[in-house]
Amino acid sequence: MAKIYTKTGDLGETGLVSGKRTSKADPRIDLYGEIDELNSRLGFSHSLLSQNKKFPDECEFLHKLQNALFDLGSNLACEADSRAQYKLPQIKDDLIQELENGIDQFEKTLSPLKNFILPGGSLAASSLHLCRTSARSCERKLVGYHQETKEELPLNSLEFLNRLSDYLFVLARHANSLEGVVEKAWKPI
Repeated sequence: MAKIYTKTGDLGETGLVSGKRTSKADPRIDLYGEIDELNSRLGFSHSLLSQNKKFPDECEFLHKLQNALFDLGSNLACEADSRAQYKLPQIKDDLIQELENGIDQFEKTLSPLKNFILPGGSLAASSLHLCRTSARSCERKLVGYHQETKEELPLNSLEFLNRLSDYLFVLARHANSLEGVVEKAWKPI
């Protein structure tokens, strides 16, 4: 990598993978900026979970998810018709299956939900709920971007974000359970 500052964005433009320049206000830039924000939140959650020796497998998988988010971001930073040319890494079906398997495993150990629960609990679980809502925001923006531009979306991108938010919800519940924190049910006021 070159210097961290290039000064090429000083006038409000940035470069795509192809080298094309575009406005930093472009919906594409906003979208992969949201993906980057989610990735940073996952990094924070990883830091919190890694302080507790009960979560080694979960921490390892969070790193895998962070790498997948970088893969997705790189695809979004490139026009659809140029992605193959740059051999950008794709979200594979296997990763979505891993998310589903993780959800299934966690749910076997958790009490079934009878009510909506309030986001929160332990610090780690609370951070995972923030990741979950960030993943949903990314998913909404991805759908909006596709509807606006009609550009082909990166392979498995919608499925990945949809499953990721579900996984993060169940992982937050799992974290609360392992840390002995009782979830608070939603009670309409």
